[in-house]
Amino acid sequence: MALKLTKETQVKVEAYAIANDIRRFDLLVEDLDTELSKNWAPLTFEEGLAKYQKDPFDELEFVVVAVDRADEANLGPAANVITSAKAMGIKVLLVAHELSPIALHQLMRLGADDFAPYPLPEGALTDSLERLRDMPNNPAETKEKSGKNRRGMILPVYGIAGGVGASTFAVNLAWEMATYTKKTNKRVALLDLNFQYGSVSTYLDMPRREAIYDLLSDASNVDNDGLAQALSSFKTRLAVLTSPLDALPLDIVGADDMEKLLRTAAMSYDFVVVDMPSTLVGWSDRVLQISEAMFAVLEVDMRSAQNALRFLRTLKAEDLPHEKIQYALNRAPGFTDMNGKGRIKRLAESLAIDINILLPDGGKAVTNSNDQGLPLSETAPKNALRKEIRRIATSLVDMAAEQKAAVA
Repeated sequence: MALKLTKETQVKVEAYAIANDIRRFDLLVEDLDTELSKNWAPLTFEEGLAKYQKDPFDELEFVVVAVDRADEANLGPAANVITSAKAMGIKVLLVAHELSPIALHQLMRLGADDFAPYPLPEGALTDSLERLRDMPNNPAETKEKSGKNRRGMILPVYGIAGGVGASTFAVNLAWEMATYTKKTNKRVALLDLNFQYGSVSTYLDMPRREAIYDLLSDASNVDNDGLAQALSSFKTRLAVLTSPLDALPLDIVGADDMEKLLRTAAMSYDFVVVDMPSTLVGWSDRVLQISEAMFAVLEVDMRSAQNALRFLRTLKAEDLPHEKIQYALNRAPGFTDMNGKGRIKRLAESLAIDINILLPDGGKAVTNSNDQGLPLSETAPKNALRKEIRRIATSLVDMAAEQKAAVA
C-alpha cells in the first residue's frame, strides 16, 4: 500500500498512526485498514507534534505510536508524541518491534495506555482498540480497568528422561489449544524454559532473539509489557517464548523470579504451556506448586521407570503436590498389543501411579514434522498422535470453560 504521509484525509479521522516511517509496519497498516476502514491517517513524528499544536483533536479517539529497533537510538520524538497526546487526553497504543525491554519500559512509563508487539498476533489490534475505547478518561479508573487479569492455567510438560517426546508433546498441545480457541478470545502461550538446549524454536522454525536474554537476566522486574516484547508469534495464533540465543545456566532465574514470570504470563494468557528442562533445578518445585497440572512424559523402558522412581521420591521427600502429576506414556502400544498392555500395567503398579494418558507412536511423521518446523496438524493431520493430542487439548479447554461457568 502506497502512503502519502503529508496528504490530509477527506473523511473523519478517528486515529493517527505515528511512526518514523509507517512503511516499516506494513502489517499494521493492513490491520488498521481492516479495523478503521479509511478513517485513519499516517503521520511522521514531526507531523504528529505539529498536528498537536495546530488542532484540538476533539474527535480523535486514539493514536497508534509505532517504533522499532531503528528508533531506539533516539526515542525522543516518540516520547514527545506520547507525552503530548496524554497531555491532551488522547489514548495511546504503543506498537513495538524488537525493542529492548528497557526502551519499552521507558515509553510505557510516559503514559501509553496499551501495548502490542509487532507483527501483531491475530485479533490483537481488535482487542487493544476495544480496551482503549472502554477506558474512562479518569486516569485512576483507567489504571484499574486496564489491568491484565486472565488468571490463566499454567501447564508444565516434563520429560522423565531425554528423548521421550516431551517437547513434541508441549509444542503440539499448545498449538492444538490455540487453534481450538481460534473463534474465541482465549489466548495461548508456549514458554521454553530449557535455557540451554530448548527445542521449541526448532520445532516451530522460529528464531531465538536477544530480547529473551534481557527478560531472563532481569526477571525480577518482569511485567506484561516486557514479557510481550520477548514473545514471538507463530502463525498469529500462538505466543512463543523460545530458548535464548546462547546457552544459559538454568539457575539464571531464581524460584521467586520464575514464579513472577509465570504468573505474569498467566495474567495475559488463558493457557500457558511450559516446556520444562529434564534437569530438576531450584525453581522446578515452584513451577509445580503454581501449576494446574504437570504432564510427566515417559516411555515403557527401564530408563523411564528408574527416573520416574527418583522423581517420585524427590516429590514426596520435599512434600510437593505429586497428585498434580499427569503421567503421559509416549509411544504406547496399540490396542491389539496385549504384551505391551501388560508391561504398562506392571510399570504403573511398580511405581504406584496412574498412567491415564496413552500417546500412540506417531512414527516417522513426528520426526519429519519437527524437522520441517511445523506442528503435526500442519504436516500429518490424520496421524494418530496428533489426534490424541488434539483430544487432550480440547478437553482441557472445555474443562476450563466449565470451571469458569461454575464459578460465575
